[in-house]
Amino acid sequence: MSSVPSPGLAHLLSHAERRMGLRMAVVLAEENCSVEEWRVLSVIADGKGHPMTEIADQVLMPAPSLTKLVDRMVADNLVYRRPDRADRRRVLLHLTARGRTLHERAAHRLLTDQTRLLDAMDDHGDLVRLLARLTAALDRAEGAGDEPAEKILPVS
Repeated sequence: MSSVPSPGLAHLLSHAERRMGLRMAVVLAEENCSVEEWRVLSVIADGKGHPMTEIADQVLMPAPSLTKLVDRMVADNLVYRRPDRADRRRVLLHLTARGRTLHERAAHRLLTDQTRLLDAMDDHGDLVRLLARLTAALDRAEGAGDEPAEKILPVS
């Protein structure tokens, strides 16, 4: 038995997340898109329009940082803001045609890269399922809400 302790779960997950983020940044740079922009595009790609508070929760960003990012994305014609018809006090974020095109191209690149990575690991969906189960268990343990684990930071 080794006297050196093996890395804990939190350390392994943090290390994998950091490496995956760097890998995503390289792939997204080919589309001139940041990881943070990608996350915003992914949340609003369903076409429903989402309030900033929901987006901030989904992309794991503080509201002031998200506002600055969205301002740049509006200036780049990737997203636009529109008042919520049900509650005029709320503003919803939507993709522009240019934003949708960027999202589709970036999603294809990321999916290709992710598939290549998982194939190299001989993984057949087990990792994603296990991480979704871990996230759901953590959410239940913390009473963190009703969002299913797979809704957090979608790939496509």
